[in-house]
Amino acid sequence: MYDVIIIGCGIVGAATAYELSKYQLKTLVLEAENDVSEGATKANSAILHAGFDPTPGSLMAKLNVEGAAYAKELCEKLDVHYNQVGSLVVAFSEEDLATIKSLYDRGVQNNVPDLALLNKEELATMEPNLSDEAVGALHAPSSAIVNPWEFCLALAETAVKNGVEIALNNRVANITKITDGYEIETNQGVYQTKYVFNAAGVHSDDIHNMVAEPNFEITPKRGEYYLLDKSEGNVVHHTIFQCPSSAGKGVLISPTVHGNLIVGPNSHAVLKSDLDTGLDIGNTPDGLKEVAELAAKSVPDLNLRQSIRNFSGVRANNSNHDFVIQEAAPGFIDLAGIKSPGLTSAPAIALHGVELLEKSAGQKFTKKEDTIETREKITFQELSIEEKNELIKKDPSYGRVICRCETITEGEIKAAVHSPIPNASLDGIKRRCNAGMGRCQGGFCGPRVVEILSEELGVSPLDILQDREGSYILAEATKGGI
Repeated sequence: MYDVIIIGCGIVGAATAYELSKYQLKTLVLEAENDVSEGATKANSAILHAGFDPTPGSLMAKLNVEGAAYAKELCEKLDVHYNQVGSLVVAFSEEDLATIKSLYDRGVQNNVPDLALLNKEELATMEPNLSDEAVGALHAPSSAIVNPWEFCLALAETAVKNGVEIALNNRVANITKITDGYEIETNQGVYQTKYVFNAAGVHSDDIHNMVAEPNFEITPKRGEYYLLDKSEGNVVHHTIFQCPSSAGKGVLISPTVHGNLIVGPNSHAVLKSDLDTGLDIGNTPDGLKEVAELAAKSVPDLNLRQSIRNFSGVRANNSNHDFVIQEAAPGFIDLAGIKSPGLTSAPAIALHGVELLEKSAGQKFTKKEDTIETREKITFQELSIEEKNELIKKDPSYGRVICRCETITEGEIKAAVHSPIPNASLDGIKRRCNAGMGRCQGGFCGPRVVEILSEELGVSPLDILQDREGSYILAEATKGGI
């Protein structure tokens, strides 16, 4: 029997696993997909929000600000790409100016540091490519950008190094209360545990309803994005938000940690029944047109012809309009309805969840004497010439560049193949080392990555996936040779 089972390994499940790995607990993570960070964590705006938006006094407000500070610390410890660029909420009218003043006051109540209101001239100096119609902005210097799936992987991999088990391709079908805990049935088997964390994202209400009466409902919302080439990466230097209004929050424009520019999202409800098949998470012509038109309000000359990829992500909006963090049943903790600022809040949500579990158990858990709380990762293109030469002497595979767009070497790809949470897919390697993330989107390096995966794992190239289970790339050999 396990002490704790976490259902779901997005950013919240991974952060919870990381915190629990510090304790003398037998912990298991059940993930429905064939990799971690396959839900909202891998397809979002990659923003660590400052915390001026949530309603004062809400869980969202408290955990946003705490999470932003803790995320910064964790990214440094775990060698995760992070850049504190700050954010600007841009006003385009007198009404908008009143709104950003309200956001400023709300941020002060939420203890957001260093907020400032900017006039038109100050804003134009900071962001000269913004529309001439902009009349002011709220500046939040503590806002940052991050690599979200790298953050999730870093937390999960470190948890595994500390003894946490992760069982992929385990979709929960039923949960039964037993005398000393819970029995969880998945498509792969049956597991028993004393305690449960429900971090199942858009399916967290379904998991909750297996053990308790319904008290919240998840309504998934799809958001669509443009990812622009690095040639557009300096169009803006901060995360640019539009002032929220009765028509919505508009779309954001932001640099990314890899030097690209991200634009989006819109927001439209989707059917939960279609999510697992991928039918309702693709881009649409109307949706992308909507994002383009809304983005032009902030930056009229935005060059969307430099888009190298469009993608969409699904957010776990819930009927309670706040995070649902509660003991749903004895020893069963919901970490549910985690929409934006969920990425930011996740580290604080995990700490809060562990506190709730200790309260439920009626005891403080015993910490391990030695735990790994740091991670080192080789990013070849960020090394000095001397460091590169020394690394290549030790392992010549680091001298062979496979992904030319991102300067990713064979050594980095091999390290990704044999990472603490391995994944035999092209996109899994992309998330672990960035191969295929550049302008050609894997058009050049993709076939070679398939070869490396096949060689390192000792499997046929026909068995290599693009991403999720069933997404095979090759059907059969069409050419022979000697």
